[in-house]
Amino acid sequence: MAHRPTLKDIAQMARVSEMTVSRVLRGKGEASPYTCDRVREAAKTLGYVPNQIAGSLSSNSVNLIGVIVPSVSSSVFSEVLTGIINVLKDTQLQPVFGVTGYDQKTEETVVRQMLSWQPSGLIIAGLEHTDNARRMMESSGIPIAEIMDVDGDPIDMNVGISHEKAGYDMGLLIAKKGYKNIGFIGTKMLTDFRAGKRLSGFKKALEETALSIVDQEFYTGNSTLRIGKDVTQKLLARRPNLDCIYYSNDLLAAGGLMHCIAHDISVPDRLALAGFNGLELREGLPKLTATTNAFREEIGTKAAQMIVAATQSDTKRSHEVITFASKIDAGDTL
Repeated sequence: MAHRPTLKDIAQMARVSEMTVSRVLRGKGEASPYTCDRVREAAKTLGYVPNQIAGSLSSNSVNLIGVIVPSVSSSVFSEVLTGIINVLKDTQLQPVFGVTGYDQKTEETVVRQMLSWQPSGLIIAGLEHTDNARRMMESSGIPIAEIMDVDGDPIDMNVGISHEKAGYDMGLLIAKKGYKNIGFIGTKMLTDFRAGKRLSGFKKALEETALSIVDQEFYTGNSTLRIGKDVTQKLLARRPNLDCIYYSNDLLAAGGLMHCIAHDISVPDRLALAGFNGLELREGLPKLTATTNAFREEIGTKAAQMIVAATQSDTKRSHEVITFASKIDAGDTL
């Protein structure tokens, strides 16, 4: 196994003291430009990588930002990560990612592991956590940004949309357009708290207009076009008189549209469809499905900016909450 380069190795190659090497690489203290160049060239030649954990013993943190999301298998959270990465790339902070699979116990484990690295900040999706996870984050002493959802009690900083209002607004629009026999299709409704809040808001809007969900279909797997097609077929076989289906996400709605096209079901004349997220894949469909724009990349960008600002300030942070106003795009299917 190759020998890992040390400060001593760099000092010997650059013909300076280890203390000088340390000062140059940390950017602290004074050294001549000539000495700095020699030290950096030696470090580059040797392939030296600083031990950030060792450095954290004196600074109490490393230049890492923990980012915890439920999934990276779809573009939903990849767009959030894009926003975060685009901000952090211009700083000395580096993102480290963890995935929970929409499981709170897994999230608690990931939070514990992330905080053990003594990161400079933490960005985490959602406001619902186990009691242990919440206590760990509250006592961490670092800036915490909970993202995607503002319907709850944040630990520290918070940026997202109101999912309850997003569902409520879609329910009002569907009622206004005259649909009466309304169905719902969703996945992970017991573990995806944001989807649950949208459904709650949707039902509330329907109740206020003397309507209700006629039938619904839940499942627990990942969302795919195939699942969207199959579950739509199942729901319509049971309730052929439905005139509108609201889906928990755009991928399912796209699958529903594919089922309708394959079975000559006119959309939206015979059956209206609506999803959630504002995914780009809608633009490649035969008809642009109705959706709600959740501003995922913008949320990631803002959360990262809040974390960076908090790490650069010596003053106590306020518990800032930033709410993006979700926006409905009726497309061609509503």
